[in-house]
Amino acid sequence: MSISSVDQVEFGTELGPWKPDTSIECTSAFAEAVGWGRAARFSDHEAARAEGHAGAMVPGIMGMGFLTTLIRTWAPEAIIEEIDTVFRAPMIADEAIEVSAVVTDIDEDERLVELDLTIRNDAAETRLFGTARLRFS
Repeated sequence: MSISSVDQVEFGTELGPWKPDTSIECTSAFAEAVGWGRAARFSDHEAARAEGHAGAMVPGIMGMGFLTTLIRTWAPEAIIEEIDTVFRAPMIADEAIEVSAVVTDIDEDERLVELDLTIRNDAAETRLFGTARLRFS
């Protein structure tokens, strides 16, 4: 269901979970699109391991894009004023993740909504968490 007004938002509403494509093909294409070329840490598991990583990683800003997509799908007319995140551990390419959020505060007078954001892997380990503030017109 798409939300267009702060009046439609309910405290505790859960967004997701959504499982985006974290394939190495996508992480490689994303890294290339943002100007990082074919950086091994995003495009090759063995080369990333040789650099000391657990495998090719999902770029952090790609994870932020996943969060933004989840929010925009739920509230396409809201303005995302702020997203604040903490990266707890790398997201590894080709490993499934779940992107979710929950409404934690509603200020109807200011037309503001706050969300808690989470990205977890299939082992239910939190890879990224944070908050977002949305403003409705």
